[in-house]
Amino acid sequence: MASPHAVDLRSDTVTQPTAAMRVAMMAAPLGDDVFGTDPSVNALQEKIAALLGFEAALFVPTGTQSNLCAILSHCQRGDEYIVGQQAHCYRWEGGGAAVLGSVQPQPLEHQADGSFALADIEGAIKPDDAHFARTRVLALENTLGGKLLPFEFVQAATQLAKDKGLQRHLDGARLFNAAVAQSGKTGAAVRDEARRIAQCFDSVSVCFSKGLGAPIGSALCGSRELLARAHRIRKMAGGGMRQAGLLAAAASHALDHHVERLADDHALARRLAQGLEGIDGLAVEPPHSNIVFVDMSAAARPRMAELLAHLKEQNILATGLYRLRFVTHLDVDAAGVDRAIGAIRQFFRA
Repeated sequence: MASPHAVDLRSDTVTQPTAAMRVAMMAAPLGDDVFGTDPSVNALQEKIAALLGFEAALFVPTGTQSNLCAILSHCQRGDEYIVGQQAHCYRWEGGGAAVLGSVQPQPLEHQADGSFALADIEGAIKPDDAHFARTRVLALENTLGGKLLPFEFVQAATQLAKDKGLQRHLDGARLFNAAVAQSGKTGAAVRDEARRIAQCFDSVSVCFSKGLGAPIGSALCGSRELLARAHRIRKMAGGGMRQAGLLAAAASHALDHHVERLADDHALARRLAQGLEGIDGLAVEPPHSNIVFVDMSAAARPRMAELLAHLKEQNILATGLYRLRFVTHLDVDAAGVDRAIGAIRQFFRA
């Protein structure tokens, strides 16, 4: 008997291009993006910039490189950026801004909802004195660990930064997930909410290879002046690609066809969370978007590796460093979520 197909809940980065996306990729007109003559890349850059309300955009291989290009474009050596302890561009990107740009991070503790206390932001801004690194940027992330940042906080924090003369960068790797979650509160269209969030910032990084389902790529959006600096940094960082239109076409297809469907992923995450409620030893964090975090009690935590191995035996993949993490995406359906729920419940009954 054939084993059931894999239910891969490790990340929304594991998606395969859809059949329609593959057709779009193969049909893409190509040029040389280093020379600025790849029509598919240029079209994508114009599309995402217009969608989010910016002058320009730059297609890059990864979100990590996009954040790096942004921070180093806003900052000089000896400057600093204010960022959250759990933010991807601080915690999970190898210290790139510090290592490659000599830009110092100033991490802040998050509130329970992912925000910062405004007083903490203001208190972290250094005086204009030779003893201190120069504070240049406030960097936020939305969604943060799957959480939607309260829009009132986003507005207040970015206005505070602007009033203090700081630039404002958004790591919007899952910006459209945030927009879907926020539109559920406001009733506005998803794309309008994405633009409303983005317009609080001077630069925004958007990832195409997560929930949007493209195989690779991110975009950095901002002013033409900022993007000219970012283009130079992209080249130094090895991100100048040639016939990149093959990849840009996938990202463009994702923008056209995969934004609104993110609501399906959010619904599946809620289904998964609800299915895991009541298991002794597990505390499920209600998801805002497509990521479900589950804390294991002190008694259950030593069995985390055993649980992940049990799931893998049933062709269900998940991750767990200090918490269990499950991510829904376009290659996961309700049957797969139910299989995962059943396998986890079976483990804790054993």
